[in-house]
Amino acid sequence: MKKLLLSSLVLVFVVISASAEVAVTVYNQDLGLVREVREFDFQKGVGELRFVDVAARIIPTSVHFSSGKAALLEQNYEYDLVDAAKLLSKYIDHEVVLATEGDGAYVGTLLSAVGDIVFRERDGSIRSLARDRVVDIHFPDLPEGLITRPTLVWTVESHKGGKGSGEISYLTNGMSWEAEYVAVTDKDDKAISLTGWVNITNHSGATYEDARIKLMAGDVQVLKERDYGARRYRKAMAIAEAAAPQFEEQPFYEYHLYTLQRPATIRDNQIKQLALFPTADVGKVDKEYRYDWREQRWGGTGNKVNVTLVFENCKANDLGIPLPKGRVRVYKEGPDGGLEFVGEDRIDHTPQGETVRVSTGKAFDIIGERKELEVKRQGDERLIELKVRNRKDEPVEVIVAEHLYGDWDILDSTPGWEKKRADLIEWKVKLNPDEEKVLTYRVLFNR
Repeated sequence: MKKLLLSSLVLVFVVISASAEVAVTVYNQDLGLVREVREFDFQKGVGELRFVDVAARIIPTSVHFSSGKAALLEQNYEYDLVDAAKLLSKYIDHEVVLATEGDGAYVGTLLSAVGDIVFRERDGSIRSLARDRVVDIHFPDLPEGLITRPTLVWTVESHKGGKGSGEISYLTNGMSWEAEYVAVTDKDDKAISLTGWVNITNHSGATYEDARIKLMAGDVQVLKERDYGARRYRKAMAIAEAAAPQFEEQPFYEYHLYTLQRPATIRDNQIKQLALFPTADVGKVDKEYRYDWREQRWGGTGNKVNVTLVFENCKANDLGIPLPKGRVRVYKEGPDGGLEFVGEDRIDHTPQGETVRVSTGKAFDIIGERKELEVKRQGDERLIELKVRNRKDEPVEVIVAEHLYGDWDILDSTPGWEKKRADLIEWKVKLNPDEEKVLTYRVLFNR
């Protein structure tokens, strides 16, 4: 099959100078805010400006234009992008030049481009050419309404005319960011080194050169909008930047804003990785073993004990900064000195002073069991037995959790339980190597 080539397209657009300033704020919800200051040459009276470097996935109704030199009268977003099929459909009943391999060129009025190409030659005869015979089509001009790039077209009125700046801002889909953390535990799992990164993904259909980049962390409410722009996806490239303190954090509204302290370029269809903060030496970490039968049952692992690393987001732990939500990957030095991956979890947005909990998986050598030994339907009274066993060669402490609902009373129990919430009680059970302990409690549910 021969390639269908487009030739002799002469495109003329109003030229607008390069951006004097570009700023991009990226949100967690597939959204970016683009702000640009450009220099314009306004004509006196009513004129037209074309802005051709807009993101392909722009939300047109979000565009704002302002200038001290002109007033905005009308705005149009044009996104009917040119391609071979559209050109052929636009040139029905118009003259084109069709080049073939071996037979030379044909000149005629295009009648149909569905399947084979049908045209009327200048002598009035009708000819049909198989699509794979055509190697080149010459179109005299670009038909009205077709453009090569998504374009904003403004009608503006300027009383004096001349050069002046204008600010354009708009929202676009196709941009997002997320935090990535790397935690490396020490040999006793009592301390970790924590490094934070941000990954910025750009599928908006535009490149932002030397932009001032900001990241908005928080749950910003965004309503669903129709995506007017062209959806163009290719394999993203990962770009790693130097791991250095690059972002300045500050509270903003009910969220947190992270500002990159240098200009950077975000290319279309690119994933850019930047260091969020220098490596933090978290000196106080607790390894928590937790047997929660309800949670394990829902996951299909009713006898497993969950392992979680717990630490405070505070200055004493070399942190004390708002941590954006994201994935935490945990590594530990192996017997040969290299790092081994031991689990990963996601954390939510965590303010300073709050607790960070990173679940890494299930303990291999600690087992839990739960049984209902007795059920009295009248009055809904139940006797529950819980067992935990430690097959490790070191002592451990296991939190045993039970969920109770409605109005309840503990009638009898193994001592040491604590009411954590209206629906949760817990025991802290210390186990020596190869030791098993049995907990029981009798509960009455008052219905």
